[in-house]
Amino acid sequence: MAALAAHADAGPAMAEFSVHGTAVTCDPNGILMLPDSGVMVVSDLHLEKGAAFARRGLMLPPYDTAATLARLAVAIARHDPKTVISLGDSFHDRNGSIHMPDIYRAGLRELQRGRDWIWVEGNHDPDAPAGLDGSWCSEVHIETLCLRHEPSARAAAGEIAGHLHPVARVVRRGKAVRRACFASDGTRLLMPAFGSTTGGLELRHPAMRHLFDRSKLIAHLLGRERIYSVAFGRMIG
Repeated sequence: MAALAAHADAGPAMAEFSVHGTAVTCDPNGILMLPDSGVMVVSDLHLEKGAAFARRGLMLPPYDTAATLARLAVAIARHDPKTVISLGDSFHDRNGSIHMPDIYRAGLRELQRGRDWIWVEGNHDPDAPAGLDGSWCSEVHIETLCLRHEPSARAAAGEIAGHLHPVARVVRRGKAVRRACFASDGTRLLMPAFGSTTGGLELRHPAMRHLFDRSKLIAHLLGRERIYSVAFGRMIG
């Protein structure tokens, strides 16, 4: 993985392109900006995942929420968005926001201060979060885009979705490197998972097969300091 970051000064930190005619910017910290609207999109925070596992008797390190919120605070400070859209699975289960410790709740509410905040329904969190500001909906329409948690099975022009946690594998200096990524063919875009303890699904997985025109598909891999954009044909299985 270090190899990907070795030439961080070789190009721009962020990837800029369009999805269905709307300008988007992919940041290496895993957030998407819509610069013309001042909107930040973040997906699959999976806050309180450790606590959710603990309620089922499975122990994970209990620091995932703190780490995720710290990274989110850095992204918000960097871009100062007018609106933040959390694109589903913001909490790992429907009880996450109810039982979230007050210190994390206060920190999240501070991030919400002075901006609009939209929670999009996810499969892990089908209810509006408790004790937090913001509106709640199943999908959001902005410019030419439709933002929802799960990608639709049919071709969806302008769709921005999360849920699948896309990752890609490429060869760098003779070594295989696997990284979370934004994935887009210019018609649709899948967001990487932002949560600190989330896994990923490779773009060659059958679940991804019918979502993109693979001849146009680009994986925008998250490096430490920049985005690395790689055509689907250069990925390894």
